Amino acid sequence: MTNIEKAKALIGTFNSGDLKLADSLLAEKYTQHNLAFADGRDAFIAAVAGLQQAPVKTTVNVVREFEDGDYVVLQVVYNFAGAGEQVNFDVFRFENGLIAEHWDNATPKAPANPSGHTQIDGDTAIIPNGNTEKTRTIVAGFIGDILRGENPDKLTSYFDGDKYIQHNIAIADGLSGLGAALGEMAKAGIQMIYNRTFKVLACGDYAFGMSEGTFGGKPTVYYDLFRVENGFIAEHWDVMEETMQKEKWANQNGKF
Repeated sequence: MTNIEKAKALIGTFNSGDLKLADSLLAEKYTQHNLAFADGRDAFIAAVAGLQQAPVKTTVNVVREFEDGDYVVLQVVYNFAGAGEQVNFDVFRFENGLIAEHWDNATPKAPANPSGHTQIDGDTAIIPNGNTEKTRTIVAGFIGDILRGENPDKLTSYFDGDKYIQHNIAIADGLSGLGAALGEMAKAGIQMIYNRTFKVLACGDYAFGMSEGTFGGKPTVYYDLFRVENGFIAEHWDVMEETMQKEKWANQNGKF
């Protein structure tokens, strides 16, 4: 199996309950960054076994997928034991052919945004091509210059006019939509702050940033997927998640 196939097979065990398969895919010292779950391979397998006791089967729908070196990124819609659909980004790191580390962000599935886009719609094919490093550079620059606020005057240079498809649940299309949303947040006294970017993974015309900061003063992790077209940022999907209070963590690995 490819690494993408292995990652999809692992999350598929949430539905199938195949404990032997999960065991075969995970490194012995599997590191978990989902703070609601204990660390290690045995803890993952125990979680899979626990889901099989629920009266409602867990569903797993992979929407987008790509690979960058030893990393696999999946955009997934889960419904864990009938608790309600949630949109996730899962990131897996491979070592010697096994899944050695996992990060994720999750948010409830929501209605369409002001422009009629959902959290997951749009083209789903992420195809490797010769643009990968150029895409990574553009997106890393945007995250640093604009989202981390290092060179805000460069904002318009990252976009082809007002052509920008937005999948954030609260923001309309275009730079105009982004500006309006930020203006409303400012009026409400809400700041969206990016402090540090952990990694930017890329494939073809897509790049994915993993960042941390605060939203409304609360520690928050930002996962952002961007599509680049003709050298400009053309489309954006995201999942924001407030960081769990440390006393509630089931492992001590942190979100990164």
